[in-house]
Amino acid sequence: MPLPPVTPSSPSTPASPSGPATPSTALPGATPPPRFPAGFLWGAATSAYQVEGAAAEGGRTASIWDTFCDTPGKVFGGHTGTVAVDHYHRFREDVRLMAELGLTAYRFSVSWPRVQPTGRGPAARQGLDFYRRLTDELLTAGITPVATLYHWDLPQELESAGGWPERTTAERFADYAALVGEALGDRLHHWTTLNEPWCSAFLGYGSGVHAPGRTDPVAALRAAHHLNLGHGLAVTALRGLVPAAQLSVSLNLHALRPLSPSAADRDAVRRIDAVGNRVFLGPMLEGAYPEDLLADTAHLTDWAFVRAGDPKEIQQPLDWLGVNYYTPTVVSATAEGAVPAREDGHGGGTDSPWPGADRVGFHPAPGERTAMGWAVDPTGLHQLLTGLARRHPDLPLMVTENGASYEDEVGEDGTVDDPERTAYLHAHLAAVRRAAADGADLRGYFAWSLLDNFEWAYGYAKRFGLVHVDFATQARTPKSSARWYARVARTGELRPPVGP
Repeated sequence: MPLPPVTPSSPSTPASPSGPATPSTALPGATPPPRFPAGFLWGAATSAYQVEGAAAEGGRTASIWDTFCDTPGKVFGGHTGTVAVDHYHRFREDVRLMAELGLTAYRFSVSWPRVQPTGRGPAARQGLDFYRRLTDELLTAGITPVATLYHWDLPQELESAGGWPERTTAERFADYAALVGEALGDRLHHWTTLNEPWCSAFLGYGSGVHAPGRTDPVAALRAAHHLNLGHGLAVTALRGLVPAAQLSVSLNLHALRPLSPSAADRDAVRRIDAVGNRVFLGPMLEGAYPEDLLADTAHLTDWAFVRAGDPKEIQQPLDWLGVNYYTPTVVSATAEGAVPAREDGHGGGTDSPWPGADRVGFHPAPGERTAMGWAVDPTGLHQLLTGLARRHPDLPLMVTENGASYEDEVGEDGTVDDPERTAYLHAHLAAVRRAAADGADLRGYFAWSLLDNFEWAYGYAKRFGLVHVDFATQARTPKSSARWYARVARTGELRPPVGP
């Protein structure tokens, strides 16, 4: 099931993937066409640990997030994903909701410890059967399944053996990818290897605010490399098993802006671009780690864990690149006036997720805020998409996560009105459409998230869903933003955020 072709305008001179550092809120470029292209995928996304629940059913064993949640003080309110929103038992209801909303695609992740409980050896039949049932239900509803193989839920047994800083984890990941590909490749054609490996490496092993909660900058760099290697090995395995597969990776790229035009602040942008973006884009798309990244981190490691042949193994042809975006990143050369460390990795703090750039200061971007405290700025998404298109003009792109958390409330009539989220989605879809008019080959958009769910270290305190979930009863209620998004998905027309 190949991606539909879209003819972009001619790209301009290649530039940094993070694009121009401009804080302007006006989107540049030609007037966009009134419709999105035919075949554009309209989707929503979730991840296994955030929605499935059933943590001890069907042979599933503990992941690093189960262990992290059970560690006092790590997750807001002591919340866990043990039940989450019970998607494991309610997936048919959720697929019916997707169909009612006119979605043409659903991006979900496969739980590694559900499919391969120890991270080694044969697959668990019950785990694979769940994803077979989910995939078949989606196909019957006319919804394209898009599977992510890894969305942060490493089997705890592999972490106990060293986790992503160890090369063997990359090799085990390739074995796991082959098991899933062999089982589902006859019905599932769109695959993503990793979701946001930056978070896995640098929040999980650098700052410790994500599972497994380690705080070692060298381990974080080693983890980044072995995630890259695991990606390449998994692509190779899937190509051999599922020749018709459309293969990708989803990266949370940072749309960077300097606090001032000074040379020092522009160098801060370079440093964060190296360890935030090019640490993955370099080896995955260009076959090498950036020289400035190696120089910036030379006081920490000599990168001897990168073996001869690894860059070639990592640089595998991709059918599209997934881009996850929420808010821009403003940096300066010093921490003066910087914001404190946050769950998303912005800011300083004792344990930095930015090896080689731990003295860089992070600053609030201007503009209105979501409930996460993140600035609403769609120009950052346009910046990323057009920057990637200039540097890699032949690589199709998808926005695989984009959304916002707000303090949603159920009204007396049982409805959930969330005009802020609708406005957010409208503004960012306008940025997507503008980027397409400016030459980016865009094939789809996935709102984060389909459902309110377990939001990692924030537990159930933050709601990103198009569909409201009462966590006590598991009742689902589509929000007004979901109804608006449904009209856009059905017509391909970007409707105004208010009005009929």
